[in-house]
Amino acid sequence: MLRRGPRLPAVPSPPPAAHRRAFRSEAALEAIRSHSLQSKAGSPSSDAGDEAGPASLALYNYPTFAGAYAALAARLFHQRVRRRLLVLPFSSVEPFRAEDFKDAGFRTCYLLDFIGPKKFAFELSQFVPSVVAFDHRQSTLVRIPKLGQRPSNVELHIDKSKSSAGSVFDYFSKRLAETKSDSKICDNLFDQEHEEQISNVLEYIEDADLRRWQLPNTKEFQTALRDERAKLNCVTNPHVFEQAAGEFIQKPFKIRLGRGSYGECLAIRADGHSKLSHEISLELSQRSAAAGLRPIGAVVFMQRGILKVCLRTTDNTTNTAEIAKAYGGGGKPSSSSFPLRMDEFNTWASVNS
Repeated sequence: MLRRGPRLPAVPSPPPAAHRRAFRSEAALEAIRSHSLQSKAGSPSSDAGDEAGPASLALYNYPTFAGAYAALAARLFHQRVRRRLLVLPFSSVEPFRAEDFKDAGFRTCYLLDFIGPKKFAFELSQFVPSVVAFDHRQSTLVRIPKLGQRPSNVELHIDKSKSSAGSVFDYFSKRLAETKSDSKICDNLFDQEHEEQISNVLEYIEDADLRRWQLPNTKEFQTALRDERAKLNCVTNPHVFEQAAGEFIQKPFKIRLGRGSYGECLAIRADGHSKLSHEISLELSQRSAAAGLRPIGAVVFMQRGILKVCLRTTDNTTNTAEIAKAYGGGGKPSSSSFPLRMDEFNTWASVNS
């Protein structure tokens, strides 16, 4: 007769407030009231520019990357044209209510990567002059006819062929081009340094959101990003949009492998993002080859106080393990890693100085 083993002690669940504190919390409601007072007083906000008057509001779907990057686009546009914007995450765990924005004085509310539960978007239009929503889901298209007549001040952008993040970037890029009468306004949402990187991220987001799975290592990339979702909350992580604009993963640079004994390749610092090392280094190996360097990608990060170097290659004739073994590491030809002293690594990277 089989006997049941001893039951493991139950792990207590965090109190509900721990889950809700960053969404429809008193802090979030206070931020809404604060922007309301600023709008009525006509005072500018330090967050998004120096224009007086009513602010706009962006609620983004948390914890989706499409929602966070869509919020980044909205934020960049308002910074470029010097208009005030309040950005808040919207979660089904503790969703905002339309009444929360009554008398808040927002001129426009953007719903990014969702239209809200039930009739949220339509109810919100009673308190905000303009509501603009973006989504890409078939389930949203099915819901819309059931919501009744759409208010005239609600604008819905539902495109199944494009991720919400891409649609929002296109929307605000077009608006920026139409607004650029002032010579002081930047031409693009992104500077040249970040434009290519963000475009690549948006492609991967869209590939996963639309279930295409056509890009290399898309599923692995999404799996590795799961642990990053908690960082997409702009309430608990005020720097999320700076990170999304380029600090989640730093800019690649060239290194001399073994001080040049093993050639040169592209490398990247990924401190805090070691779970992405495989996908990043494979992409780097291709970019390294395209740049005329060895077809190797190196991802470097601190792990328990030790600098670790991960090498990957997509070239069958390249052996990364010989480099790793020379520095006390190991692996196989296509994938290897090893620890390295910081002063030694700085010598490898001195080619950039």
